[in-house]
Amino acid sequence: MYGLIGEIEAVAGQGAELAAILANVGPMPGCLNYIVAVDSQDPDVIWVTELWESAQAHAASLELPSVQEVIAEGRPLIAGFRSHHELSPIGGIGIGSP
Repeated sequence: MYGLIGEIEAVAGQGAELAAILANVGPMPGCLNYIVAVDSQDPDVIWVTELWESAQAHAASLELPSVQEVIAEGRPLIAGFRSHHELSPIGGIGIGSP
């Protein structure tokens, strides 16, 4: 399994709109979990948590037309990326065992 957690800063006042765009990505082959959340302390900070079958599945998703559309639509609303973490999930509730 392959995991990602990213913290994205939206342009001031655009957090809700950016979150809605990111949450509307649609199905992605190999994606086991994709969560978009607004930070409870700062509405212009968006957290994206992803769980994939593999890093290759994630990389392939970036070529999907639906993902390309979300990237193009959301990019103008992004002020910056605060943090990005790649993970190797080993198990837990809802994901089973590798």
